[in-house]
Amino acid sequence: MKTTTVLTLADAQKVLSTIQAELEQHNEGAAIAVVDEHGELLAFARTDGCPFTSIYIAMNKAYTAARERKPSKQVGDASRAQGFPMSNYGELRYVTWGGGVPIKHEGVVIGAVGVSGVPEERDMALAQMGVEALQ
Repeated sequence: MKTTTVLTLADAQKVLSTIQAELEQHNEGAAIAVVDEHGELLAFARTDGCPFTSIYIAMNKAYTAARERKPSKQVGDASRAQGFPMSNYGELRYVTWGGGVPIKHEGVVIGAVGVSGVPEERDMALAQMGVEALQ
């Protein structure tokens, strides 16, 4: 038998509230998604002013980070460096922009967070801030 640690709804809400507070403090609109280790949605928030296109992008950034066990930007960078189209994965939900970050516990991915709606560097910083809220 194997014992595993899972991301709880309370954990996901802590990630959301941390990122949401930062966005609201700077009057920024974005979408925030928290997924489990399989990339399935646990919690979602959309702050005022969030572009509608960012809704699914945030969910898919988190999905990518959870499924590949690394930040979505690293997935994209590796794909571009190898000249390997993302469509070759057979997974249409993969996103290659920064803003998806895995959540780890004792070195094991237990979920991920995705942020979309502000510039990519800011998306990445906010996602990382959410992960750090659980440390």
